[in-house]
Amino acid sequence: MKMGAEDKKKLRILVGVGVLALGAVVYMYTELSTPDAAPPVATTATVPVARRVPSKAGVAKNVGTAATHLDPTLHMKAMLVTESLVYSGSGRNIFSANSAPAVIIPRAIASARPKGPIVPVAPLGPPPPPPIDLKFFGTATSGQGVRRAFLLHGEDVFLASPGDIVQRRYKVGAISANSIVVEDLTDNNTQTLPLIIH
Repeated sequence: MKMGAEDKKKLRILVGVGVLALGAVVYMYTELSTPDAAPPVATTATVPVARRVPSKAGVAKNVGTAATHLDPTLHMKAMLVTESLVYSGSGRNIFSANSAPAVIIPRAIASARPKGPIVPVAPLGPPPPPPIDLKFFGTATSGQGVRRAFLLHGEDVFLASPGDIVQRRYKVGAISANSIVVEDLTDNNTQTLPLIIH
């Protein structure tokens, strides 16, 4: 099978596009892998920063200097010296759990839980009806044996038998020697009034 002139032209274009794509990938890889800005270089006007670490012989030597002289290798002797440093400040050592100040918890004034059984609170209902403002102060018996009650409302005195209505509001019920049953017709409230002795 022979390739025609048109197929050779397409193959050349395809190879050219592939080379360009490969070049673009290599360019992007190199751009992303290198840092954007170089670290600042120390000039002669700056003083190199150094830290002195005591050596075994008592003579101090330089561990690090300015950025141009930094050595990225680990120096085990310098690391051991920094690990052996003892904290000598007057405050709390944040790296030690034993140096935390003692926490003083104040004692409770009273118990948070009530002692004894818990009594449930009864739900509040409607307010009780107002008291009947009549005063029962005596009885009288008629010749036929019917007992009547003497009732006082303010300065008005009433003589009432069972079933009578006083002040167009109060209906007299059973009358005994020591008490009387009275019903307030405005709110269907029945109360027993005791005998008041002066």
